[in-house]
Amino acid sequence: MPLPQPADRELMHTRDIKLQGFRRADGLMDVEAHLTDTKAFAFSNPDRGALPPGTPLHEMWVRMTINDRMEITACEAVTDHGPYSNCMGGAASFAKLVGLRIRPGFLKAANERVGGVLGCTHIREMLQQIGTVALQTIWPVKSRSDAESLEAAKARGEHPVSKTDGTEGMIDSCFAYAADGENVRKRWPHRYTGNQAAADTSATA
Repeated sequence: MPLPQPADRELMHTRDIKLQGFRRADGLMDVEAHLTDTKAFAFSNPDRGALPPGTPLHEMWVRMTINDRMEITACEAVTDHGPYSNCMGGAASFAKLVGLRIRPGFLKAANERVGGVLGCTHIREMLQQIGTVALQTIWPVKSRSDAESLEAAKARGEHPVSKTDGTEGMIDSCFAYAADGENVRKRWPHRYTGNQAAADTSATA
């Protein structure tokens, strides 16, 4: 459903960010991000001179490689366009993210390595989205692998128990996954905390 009709207005600025997650042939995963900032009008930059409408003021690329433990094994960043000629130098420091794991505290740890004058503001802004796409990329891979392992164990006559109920990091992470909400009640009734759960508890007592 689109937004309501806006007031009369003039386009001034557009930021486009595209992120993609890939499973590599060697078992690792790549997340690639591409950011561009453009103006809808011509303007002059003290370092680059006159810039026609639609000319990228910022254009940055990032490729982050992670393993199945969400550890960063490689990180490459490139700045094609920036306000100043020396903006390109801010991308190189993102190689320092190698060794970090994408987990709670990742952004704080990354900022210690590439924050402030150590890196590029606009590349740094993409790290949260890169982390999210990394999780979205690895989740189906790990789920498939876990399911295959369980089936293989059953075929051997074993009685494996899944190590997860699928709720790690999900419950209360957003509006849709509220512990007292309908989605949790349907998918994970044992984690549901809404009125029905309270009623069931009272009835049992």
